[in-house]
Formats: sequence, structure tokens, C-alpha cells
Amino acid sequence: MVASNAPPEKPASEALVAGVVLFYIVAALSMIVANKWVLDATEAPLFFLLMQLVIAVILFGVSDLFGLFSTRLTLDLKICKGLVSVVALNVIGLAFSNYTLKYVDASFYQVARGLVLPFTVGTSFVMLGTRPSTRSYLSCAIVTAGFFCGVFLDSVPLSAMGIGFGVISSAITALASVVIKQSLAVVDGSTILLSWYANLLSAIVLAPIVLLAGEGPAVLALLSGSPSAKTIAAAVDAPSELKTFLWGSLITGALGFLMSIANLLSIKVTSPITHMISSAVRGVASSFLGVWFFHDVISGGRAASITVVLGGSIYYTWVKHQETEAARAYERVPMDDLEQGPDAPKETE
Repeated sequence: MVASNAPPEKPASEALVAGVVLFYIVAALSMIVANKWVLDATEAPLFFLLMQLVIAVILFGVSDLFGLFSTRLTLDLKICKGLVSVVALNVIGLAFSNYTLKYVDASFYQVARGLVLPFTVGTSFVMLGTRPSTRSYLSCAIVTAGFFCGVFLDSVPLSAMGIGFGVISSAITALASVVIKQSLAVVDGSTILLSWYANLLSAIVLAPIVLLAGEGPAVLALLSGSPSAKTIAAAVDAPSELKTFLWGSLITGALGFLMSIANLLSIKVTSPITHMISSAVRGVASSFLGVWFFHDVISGGRAASITVVLGGSIYYTWVKHQETEAARAYERVPMDDLEQGPDAPKETE
């Protein structure tokens, strides 16, 4: 039996972890604020999403051209067929996520999509046979309680349509997380390739959906510079809808590309606990930014809901971390030793 001479993987430095966490939080917060800024001004949310995907695809191509990725971007019909389910869920999930942010306050977005964790645990149990622990069920119950607390106890008027979109978006996100894990084998485990294909194919699929969804007139009015009802009702010195849309598409498209990298770096460099805590910080910060940029009102019920949802999510991550550490501490006896018995002669190298 030959021992491996490969050196153990060196843990990331504190400075690198801090930099990655900051990068992730800033990119995610900027994405939420920029999305809300444009969605409040446009009547074509699906066309806006299409522009985001197109810009992200262009940036992926430019990065590949300059050799910034270790894996070269390819276009293989066989891979495209293998990612049909991922692309379908990506398009639906992103569309409903945009609709959620369009109809709810930025400060309530975290709560509207608060059921991602319970849906993820349930989907993993049904599709992967993963049996959650009692404490995992408890954390899901806490998150669910926080969601309903925000829906029924928030004194600020809420959009039932926005909440419905949030629930559907949460379910799709949970399902996508399981399907993505199963689809990594299609791209030989390359997350960069998976992100490239997902953005490219999603843009191709979404293009005709924009017209089927009836956004054609809104897109023509936008490109011709005709003011929408929202623009007319806004202040005279407000920027035009087209200018807001173009700048917003450019910014969010670039941020969408950066988020692909930020998510990968956050998961790779940081621990699950750090990743979830940074997500929690992002959730709290997005609520404050909603107050600052969009003059959202955070009532006592909304504040309690945000706290409970984030608290349940952090508790779940802590539980999974504890369970993972316990599993690693349990060292299995090699099967060869069991078969040979304690008195069997040892092999010499």
C-alpha cells in the first residue's frame, strides 16, 4: 500500500476569504439594487432579463478569448441536449425572480423568496433520497414561520402577485439546485462551462418567450423612446426609461457575470458557515438599501420576519456543518483489514 505524497491543500488566507466575502456581498447587493431600479421603470421585465443574459454571454466570450478561464468555452450539441432541464429551470427561475422583485419592495425580497431552504430540503429528500435530521426540519420550520410572519403580520401593503411569484421562484430555485448537481457530469464537473451554457442557451430560449409573453409593444415603445405611464407619472427631471434600461442592462449584465464568479469563489474559498453568514449579511443589507434607495418602509412585522428567516437559514447551515464534521471524525476501518483479520500478515511495500 503506497502512501500519497501529494501535499494537503493549503487553506485560504484570512485576507483572501475576507476579500471573496466582500466581493460576493457587494456584487449581490449591487445586482438587487440595479435590478429593482430598472424593473420599477420598465414594462418589459423579460426583455430586460434577455439583455442581462446576452451581456453575460458576451463577457464570458471575451474572458475566454483572453484566456482568463482554465477551461476553454465550447459549443457541443450533445452537451446542449444534456442541459435541457437546467436551461428550462434557469429561464423560469430567473423570470419569476425578476417578477418577484418587480412587484415587491427590495426590503421584502428576502422574505418573498424565503422558502428556498424548505423547498431545497424537501426536493433533496424526494429526488435524491437525502433524509434530513430532526434539527434540519426544525430550521426549515423556523424559516417557514418567518415567511408567514412577513406575509400576515407586515403592516405595509403587500402584492399577492409578488408573493406568489416569490414562492414559485423559491420552488424552481430549489429544484434547479438539485438538477444542477446532477448535470455537472455533462460538462465534466466544470462550473464555468455549466454557467456559460446556462447563460447562452437561456438567452436563446428566452428570445421568443419575450414576444409570446406580449412584451413586443412595450419593447418597441422602449426602443423608440416613447414614454411609458410610469415615466409620465414620474418627476420631470427623472431619467428616460430607455436610458435607465440601457444603463441598467449593462450594469446588471456585468454583475450577473461577476455573480457567477463570486458564487463559485465564495463556495470554493470559504466554508459553508461563512458563505451562509455572508448571505445573511447581504439579506440584511438589502433591506437597509431598500429603505435608502427606494424609500421602503420596514414595519415591526417585516423586521421580525427578516430576522426569523435569516436566523433559521444560519441555524440550518450550522447544523449541516456540525453533521459534516461529525461524519469526517468517524474513520472507517479499511475493508482489507476486516477481511484479513488482526492476525493476518501485513503486506510489505
